[in-house]
Amino acid sequence: MAGQGSTGNVLAAICSFFIPGLGQLVQGRLLKAALMFVLGAVMWFFFLGWIVHIWSIFDAATWKPR
Repeated sequence: MAGQGSTGNVLAAICSFFIPGLGQLVQGRLLKAALMFVLGAVMWFFFLGWIVHIWSIFDAATWKPR
């Protein structure tokens, strides 16, 4: 079973490093991907987007499918 540290999660975390939400999109979590991308874009307007960016990377790296 895939989990934290699996190849898929590492790839997703790398994707989220470049664009918040891209890792969630790679994992097939469309709603979460859209939320991360939009929230990241809005927060970068206030120079706080790095918080969402790091959250996105961590979320993609530690996600476990049910």
